[in-house]
Amino acid sequence: MFSIMLFAISIVALTQFALYYWRAVLAGVAAQPVSDRVLEAVHVENGGLGLTGRDFEKLVGLHDLTPDLNPDRGGLGLVRLYYHVIDGFSTLASSRIPALAAWIEQERTICARYAAVQIDRRLQANMALAASLRSC
Repeated sequence: MFSIMLFAISIVALTQFALYYWRAVLAGVAAQPVSDRVLEAVHVENGGLGLTGRDFEKLVGLHDLTPDLNPDRGGLGLVRLYYHVIDGFSTLASSRIPALAAWIEQERTICARYAAVQIDRRLQANMALAASLRSC
């Protein structure tokens, strides 16, 4: 009985650590600067400061249109799932709890910035590959 309880506590602690780590990686990538060409493609004003959670769907569409020449990289699958979960919380509780609404909007903005940085990375990698092919 003790071993089962210890195992269950270990699994919960490991899952919590994995979620916190993934969230830290998401926020770290989202903190990187976004190029002007990505912001212009999404029609965002005021540089990267104008990106909001409402721009996430446009960025996902642009991400899907951007060719990925490195198939080893992951896409936006988990970030899309996280965005939709957060968006679900928004419809349930944000009108009743203003602090929760502010947190939800912050998380949605982080998801949008993450998608914009991933698009920028894809474009830079594709341009580098095209430049190397031209030099051959």
